[in-house]
Amino acid sequence: MSELKRKLQDDLKNAMKNKDNFMRDAIRFLMSALKQIEVDERKELSDADIVKIIQKSLKQRDDAATAFKEAGREDLYEKECAEAKILKAYLPEQLSDEALKVIISKHIEAQGISSLKEIGKLMGAVLIECEGVADGKRINTLAKELLL
Repeated sequence: MSELKRKLQDDLKNAMKNKDNFMRDAIRFLMSALKQIEVDERKELSDADIVKIIQKSLKQRDDAATAFKEAGREDLYEKECAEAKILKAYLPEQLSDEALKVIISKHIEAQGISSLKEIGKLMGAVLIECEGVADGKRINTLAKELLL
């Protein structure tokens, strides 16, 4: 069993013991998503696989929070933000903007990229190098900033 999955199970047990229903439900939701993928693909998930699933779930939470905020549903917005905060605790430490800019600049120079038209080629290389430690939206924003 992967280390991250073990940590999730331990945190679920602690949340149940402490009667922290919100934390329990957030972790159960994530564990359910993990189990679904394990059953569908008939494989044991690695920590890297689990990180990708958490990132996908975080993106869904962010999208939902944005929609709730625009709709004036402050209660649901806060719930989504709180769940996102719980999920972020299971991700590896994210790169700072400065460190990310250094990596992006290195790829811009190495590939000879000079315009926004080539951002797709840049994104592919940077996403591979920064997998798990930087989200695509941040990478795209900083890449556009550096290319302008």
